[in-house]
Amino acid sequence: MQLNYIANASVRSTSGRTLPVIDPSDGQTYDEIQRSDAHDVDAAVTAARQCYESVWSKLSAAERGRLLMRLSARIAEHVDELAAIEQRDCGKPTKQARADALALVRYFEFYGGACDKFHGETIPYQEGYTVFTWREAYGVVANIIPWNYPMQIFGRSVGGALAAGNVCVVKPSEDACLSLLRVAQLAAEVGFPAGAINIVTGYGHEVGDAMARHTGIDHISFTGSPRVGTIIQQVASERHCPVTLELGGKSPQIIFADADLDAAIPVVINAIVQNAGQTCSAGSRVLIHQAIYEPLLEKLGVAFSNLRVGPAAMDLDVGPLIRATQQQRVWDFLSDAQVASIPMVAQGRIVDEAPEAGFYQAPTLLRDVPVDHRLAQEEVFGPVLSAMSFRDEDHAVELANATQFGLVAGVWTRDGGRQLRMARRVKSGQVFVNNYGAGGGVELPFGGYKASGHGREKGFEALYGFTQLKTVAIRQI
Repeated sequence: MQLNYIANASVRSTSGRTLPVIDPSDGQTYDEIQRSDAHDVDAAVTAARQCYESVWSKLSAAERGRLLMRLSARIAEHVDELAAIEQRDCGKPTKQARADALALVRYFEFYGGACDKFHGETIPYQEGYTVFTWREAYGVVANIIPWNYPMQIFGRSVGGALAAGNVCVVKPSEDACLSLLRVAQLAAEVGFPAGAINIVTGYGHEVGDAMARHTGIDHISFTGSPRVGTIIQQVASERHCPVTLELGGKSPQIIFADADLDAAIPVVINAIVQNAGQTCSAGSRVLIHQAIYEPLLEKLGVAFSNLRVGPAAMDLDVGPLIRATQQQRVWDFLSDAQVASIPMVAQGRIVDEAPEAGFYQAPTLLRDVPVDHRLAQEEVFGPVLSAMSFRDEDHAVELANATQFGLVAGVWTRDGGRQLRMARRVKSGQVFVNNYGAGGGVELPFGGYKASGHGREKGFEALYGFTQLKTVAIRQI
């Protein structure tokens, strides 16, 4: 049984209730976590506040940085262990789980190095005044983390918050929290003070809601659905608590006729099948110039047909979806496609070794998807790629911007002028030209336009979001 981790100690929930931990590869329960409630949240917030007031806020930036760097080094020593935990808990193929653990190493390395390089400014003002700014931590940050990339999102959210001088109360998804409980233990082992990192597991409507309402929480960082993000923002606004939101996307890959198709095809495919399509920044729409629409679809179809899906431990192209309800969600989208007579180009194959009770979905390529169909508008969060053609640059921009989301976009063209025009015109927090994702890019600010959220995580920019700016004006007398 897994326990909460509060003030560097493993503790049971006050209610004594638990939730099952299910392996997505076979649908079987293999562990339990705590079903926490508002009482457990209060205990974690109290521990965090005490740590912040008595220890953490008194550390120099350099001392915080050394702690984060030590944690990075310790995680590096436990990459295989953490990858194995994530593989079973989330259904990630081995290579993906290991990549996530290595990304976590890099997040704490990056933010450890950034701690003492985050400065205020001096402002030239009137004669007789000295004016400067500095940045102050909020204090206690609530980090509400989804199930698709627990370690990576922990790194970018908690790593940034700690580097900026805050302490953290973390609510992982009830579907994927085991790796984060282990990371919290590693943090204690390398010297993090009790209360700097606290992990409280349970349902969002119980733990997450309690965190959003708690008056001891000074800032909230949430990654998840637009619906839940709206609720959290509304609840937090009642006490004027600032919120950073990353709420998903319906990201386009825009491929022009002059693109290097051999380079684009594997990237386009990986961008939708990575983590079984359960990625906020998944390239779930491919917009193809009409001159190359048919030949490119044929090549994509061949590649899709060769994709294999199976248990996480087999380390195939695609693992299972996280849970049965997510599997049903994808099935519902594909059923709607059939009703609308949207043509299927190709599907991958679920291997014979995949247990029937596992949550599998073959990668699916659809074509001629109407721009107003839900497949072109809503986040499937599964390995389903929707293709549509465009006439010219203006039409491509129109299609790319025709959703409520604006998280990531890919542009494929050799034309330098078009590269810059498209990057400017597409409404998206990140635009990648002749690539997609830039290998994860811990250093690259990440966040959305429109319903994809607001605020930025990752990179140095995240530190601004986790701090408040204070202006000091001194008149010489």
